[in-house]
Amino acid sequence: MKFALYGLHRGSSVDPDTLRRRAARAEAVGFEALWVGDHVALPSAAADPAGEPRLEALTALTFLAAATDAVRLGVGVLVVPQRQPVLLAKQLTSLDVLSGGRLTVGIGVGHVEAELDAFGVALADRGAMTDEFLDAVLALWAGTPDAFEGRWVRFAGVSQAPAPRQRPRPPIVVGGHAPAALRRAVRVGDGWFGWELDVDETAAATAALGRDGSRLEITVAPKPPFTLGLAIEYARIGVDRLVLQPASFAGTEIDDLIELAATDLIGRVST
Repeated sequence: MKFALYGLHRGSSVDPDTLRRRAARAEAVGFEALWVGDHVALPSAAADPAGEPRLEALTALTFLAAATDAVRLGVGVLVVPQRQPVLLAKQLTSLDVLSGGRLTVGIGVGHVEAELDAFGVALADRGAMTDEFLDAVLALWAGTPDAFEGRWVRFAGVSQAPAPRQRPRPPIVVGGHAPAALRRAVRVGDGWFGWELDVDETAAATAALGRDGSRLEITVAPKPPFTLGLAIEYARIGVDRLVLQPASFAGTEIDDLIELAATDLIGRVST
């Protein structure tokens, strides 16, 4: 079982000295990865508090790359239709190169209608846009495509250098447990990510991935609080990684979570 820490882009962690200190401590105690989320503009009625400080995901990961040495860096998940794919391919490549090949790219379609609308993305189009944008990114990562022609993305006679440090590409983890998300994970993913699913919900989602999804690495971010027993339950149904989040991103709760993981979780669940 691998353990990742979620949330260093939010709340009290947005202070640069605090962010640097917490990242170094999480790496030192044995977290396999640091994951951040991706919301850019939230409405006041959103489940997540719109007024909570929140750093942009790829900027935060770039800072974390410089503040750490070996821990992996993940985004869970990037709202793909909110990002211009030619620029996104270059941003992700740059992160992978500058981090020494430590990037994991979690992707999703988004679900907050007001946020998508702020980017000119229709809720009904977000799935198709995600598939097309991802295909464009993969084409650019693969080398020099002759051309790409889609509904929203078109380019010809262009290429990008350098290539990502990880070859053939950084791992892609597809988030979501709707049928379309599960199909996307099987089609293009190296892994699948479930957000706040309990053990039974996770087992149902992984079963729905089918035999073709057996090669996928399974990651889940359960609702807090965490216990060793809960981690063992997830491990027994085949979960490869738990992404731990504090109950609150204010104050020092994330420090407490790091220390809890150091003493009660990391190293005590067999791989």
